[in-house]
Amino acid sequence: MNKTVSAAPKKKRRGASLAARKARAGWVFVMPFIIGLVIIYFPIVLDSIKYSFNKINILQGGGYSLTFVGWENYQEALFVDPSFVQTLTSGVQQLLFDIPAIVIFALFMAVLLNQDMFGRAAFRAIFFIPVILNTGLVARIDEGNTLLEYMENTSETIETGTENSAVTEIVSMTDISWLFQTMKIGGGMVSYVTQMINNIYNIINRAGVQMLVFLAGLQSINPAIYESCAIDGATTWETFWKITFPMVSPMILVNTVYTVIDSFTSSTNRVMTYIGDVYNQAGGNVVSSAMSWIYFLIVILIVAAIAAVISGYIFYQRRD
Repeated sequence: MNKTVSAAPKKKRRGASLAARKARAGWVFVMPFIIGLVIIYFPIVLDSIKYSFNKINILQGGGYSLTFVGWENYQEALFVDPSFVQTLTSGVQQLLFDIPAIVIFALFMAVLLNQDMFGRAAFRAIFFIPVILNTGLVARIDEGNTLLEYMENTSETIETGTENSAVTEIVSMTDISWLFQTMKIGGGMVSYVTQMINNIYNIINRAGVQMLVFLAGLQSINPAIYESCAIDGATTWETFWKITFPMVSPMILVNTVYTVIDSFTSSTNRVMTYIGDVYNQAGGNVVSSAMSWIYFLIVILIVAAIAAVISGYIFYQRRD
């Protein structure tokens, strides 16, 4: 008796995993930026590098020619120009003071705005409004705003018509010293706290995006973790340092790098302003290109150093 042997069923071909599909979707979203970077910005970057090693000679009848001079423009920026190194040093020093204040303030406000309270969405919008006001057309309109200048710089004087009256600061070093006199805090910390309090307007303006990033990180924490802490009798202070802070530590790295880049590329940055002034001078376009690349390398080094230091203290939650 003949028996027919049925063929083994074909195995269905498995598709790509969910992680692979998400990765491909991510590349699709960033592809317009990559194409624009290669086609539009990359040639400009190459021209900037080329100009930083050349001198421009204007030809009669129009046009120009380039003469290769090697590192001469970089030497002029570092050793001949009397103000570039000083401006660069003071700009980097100011950045190192501003980064902790902006990141800490953004985290503090994100924790507060993440609480269950009436009008939470309205408060979030209010703290993000300065970010909108400091961009685009509104920022250009505010350049002539006297009240804005008064709030941004409390150390200047205001013309009252009869005499110049000094603008009073929010607090003075004497007030902070009196507050910290029993805490054995040095004069350097007192000066830093005083400067940050008097600069609170700029800190609020520059902390909106970081606050939203922290809010996204806080909302991604599983509420069951907080419920377990409450059942075990953990205090709010212990919950913050044992749960909240480690879980949002990746956001601290992201916000710190963002703050560095945002500060270095801001239109109000003193180094950017100085490079722009040099560019507008006669024959200063090639020197300003050299200054820009020196500035860029310093920014990259600072970002790499900050990322290397903070990465050692970041907690990444495993989801497998």
